[in-house]
Amino acid sequence: MIRQAKGKTPRRPPPKKPSNTQKDPVGVYCRVRPLGADDEECCIEVISNTTIQLHAPDGLKANRNGEFKETQYSFKKVFGIKTTQRELFEDVAKPLVEDLIHCKNGLLFTYGVTGSGKTHTMTGSPGQGGLLPRSLDMIFNSIGPYQAKRYVFKPDDKNGMEVQNQVDALLDRQKRDSQTTVPKTPTTRRIDPEFADMISPEEACKADGVDEDSSYSVFVSYIEIYNNYIYDLLEETPFDPIKPKPPQSKILREDQNHNMYVAGCTEVEVKSTEEAFEVFWRGQKKRRIANTQLNRESSRSHSVFIIKLAQAPLDADGDNVLQDKNQVNVSQLCLVDLAGSERTSRTRAEGSRLREAGNINQSLMTLRTCIEVLRENQMCGTNKMVPYRDSKVTHLFKNYFDGEGKVRMVVCVNPKADDYEETLLVMRFAEMTQEVEVARPVDRPICGFAAGRRQRNQAFKEELTRRLEERGGPVDGESPTVLNQLLQSFPPLPPCEISGPNDDVTLPRLIEALEKRHKIRQMMIDEYNKTGNMLKSVLQEQDSNILSKENFIQEQRGKLGEKDKMIQNQKNEIDRLEKKSKMLEYKIDILQKTTNIYEEDKRSLQQELESREQRLQREVSEKRRMEARMQGIVTDAKLKWEKECERRVNAKQLEMQNKLWVKDEKLKQLKAIVTEGKAENRQPQRPSREKDKVPAKRSASPSPVPTGPPVRPLHRRSHSAGGERWVDHKPTTNVDLDTVLQPNIPNAIKVNAPNEKALSKCDKYLLTHQEVASDGEIQTKLIKGEVFKTRGGGQSVQFTDIETLKQENPVVASRKRRSSENGPDGEPVESDWTDVETRCSVAVEMRAGSNLGPGYQHHGYPKRRKP
Repeated sequence: MIRQAKGKTPRRPPPKKPSNTQKDPVGVYCRVRPLGADDEECCIEVISNTTIQLHAPDGLKANRNGEFKETQYSFKKVFGIKTTQRELFEDVAKPLVEDLIHCKNGLLFTYGVTGSGKTHTMTGSPGQGGLLPRSLDMIFNSIGPYQAKRYVFKPDDKNGMEVQNQVDALLDRQKRDSQTTVPKTPTTRRIDPEFADMISPEEACKADGVDEDSSYSVFVSYIEIYNNYIYDLLEETPFDPIKPKPPQSKILREDQNHNMYVAGCTEVEVKSTEEAFEVFWRGQKKRRIANTQLNRESSRSHSVFIIKLAQAPLDADGDNVLQDKNQVNVSQLCLVDLAGSERTSRTRAEGSRLREAGNINQSLMTLRTCIEVLRENQMCGTNKMVPYRDSKVTHLFKNYFDGEGKVRMVVCVNPKADDYEETLLVMRFAEMTQEVEVARPVDRPICGFAAGRRQRNQAFKEELTRRLEERGGPVDGESPTVLNQLLQSFPPLPPCEISGPNDDVTLPRLIEALEKRHKIRQMMIDEYNKTGNMLKSVLQEQDSNILSKENFIQEQRGKLGEKDKMIQNQKNEIDRLEKKSKMLEYKIDILQKTTNIYEEDKRSLQQELESREQRLQREVSEKRRMEARMQGIVTDAKLKWEKECERRVNAKQLEMQNKLWVKDEKLKQLKAIVTEGKAENRQPQRPSREKDKVPAKRSASPSPVPTGPPVRPLHRRSHSAGGERWVDHKPTTNVDLDTVLQPNIPNAIKVNAPNEKALSKCDKYLLTHQEVASDGEIQTKLIKGEVFKTRGGGQSVQFTDIETLKQENPVVASRKRRSSENGPDGEPVESDWTDVETRCSVAVEMRAGSNLGPGYQHHGYPKRRKP
């Protein structure tokens, strides 16, 4: 055999897949499980045996304003809540088992939401066996008399079968018997209560048209696909309780016929339904142990139970299997229990459960994608590549969609309202799946020997045994056989050849010999008649003896019947006790499962409680930090407002002092005017001249300020004024100072925090920053910069200028100086502290040359200031 070089997987050869092959659609069935409680809301209604109708729950209608319409979906057949497991098997799985016996492959998988009854449909329960046990029972009922001895067929680890000779098979059987220390009998073998008494004898079925000239052997394998890894559930590995080793994943390979198989997968040869159940239970037990160790649920993985049927024709003699590997036909039936599809938003899965749900949904989505591409290629005539390799499930079963066997799918649905949205997606996928057509498998050639070899060989053996019994030794000294007596008693015949027409000797001699033989025959007849009469008398005596013995036997049978009744009653009692013990074991197992579920819920609740306590502690600490922060903010605001109040009080005091000073100045002016009048009265009057005119008497009130057109106060022009677009960044913590000097930036985008959207629209940036100066006053800085675009598509700011706006308190000691005033005696005294700004503002409104005393010639009335 020439081995090909490694490279891409070769395509299937054209002769294997003819173009004119007829196609059949994928058979999609629907099964509706009963509601868990009578008061639950139902969203599914069975219209007919092929149609169901979905209507939205009341809550969903309220959310969508009652606009959600009812939808109907059609299937090949719909099974209601009263459908039995036997009816489901007769319509769905029985044709696949018949095809398996006739050398054709089949694929059957269950699909639906978690809790929709997939496992019950596939496995069943005591008294209600599912598709898997009924398929095994039908296979062994059909090929039971025609099974080959163990180890006659042997897997070649390449998805094929080899035929061993009788010597090698006998050695393998002896090796197996030597390894089994304690033989397991059907009476002492313990069967799991979940699989005991699944199928009643009256429900057993058998396939028709079984080839009686072939020998059969059944091999089973059980795998699990979890997180897109394949694990062998029948692999025997040493168990280490201290440090258990995780199971090793398997890989997929392609055999010489381009069919996919699991490399290194254990294939166990089984000879009965009970033995197959035991193998299945061993895989289930290992799966439960793995789920317990990995803290996962069985619904989180896909389980695949593969039944392989190897058959080969008998040789020409009809005794042994034909020693030709090319004549061995291997067909397989895959029963797949897909993991349940679910929405993580409703189940609130977290951590590892969330990753598991993601992997499950990904594999189911890949299956959906493959179905969509197949349907598009068939309906639109395209030739798109089907993504089988994106998931282990689709990659393993891609040959079935390419025409290697029939494909059936059972869609299990739960009619409760909580699963409505998931059920809607399942219905859409099922509707799309039944539009895909799969090529009908080609009949495989069978060996061309004549039919009926086994029956003819059996008849020949029975006839040979009968003749050997007839040719046994002599009985009571009699002659061996009647034929030997006749041959010895008759005289020999003379020669019968006539020498010529005148021969008168031969015929008379022959007549004489025949007459002697006739006499001897007559004598023998008389003797045999006498012997017959004697034999009759002897037989009559024997008949009387037999009759008496029959009467005695009848009496003994009556007694034996009574004993049998007692034994039957005891057996019934034993069966009742065994069933009771099985039911108790079943209940114990259910209680154990319930306990495990409660313990799991307890652990999850404890973890949730711990997480909530940690969250509460974090929130308490965060609250404390926020309280400290708010306390600091309140303290800062309090200090700020204390300074502001102090500043305003000082300004008010200054204003009052200025008013008091103005009044004093007016009194002094009035006093000076009075003093000047007295001096003029003492002098002689002179003729009035224009130059000697005394100026008009001043009023005690300040002179009015010349009025004019109002002048709009101009803002201090910032460097940022221009045609560019600015981002005005003012943090929310800034304090409004109500000062005149404020930056005026037209058409600016005002933000509290920098963002990319605002920076992308502008080319200038202005940040208003406030801080406390060294004298305790608030100092405002305008930090300006330019916005540049970066290579990565973002924006960066380069600061280029800083403008400082500072507010000062006029009553601060550093800005004050002392001024001198005249006391009551005209001596200059130290006056109160006066602000320079106030002094300057007063000097502007005083008249030049007024005699107000020394030190007051340059002062005037104060301006009005805003409070």
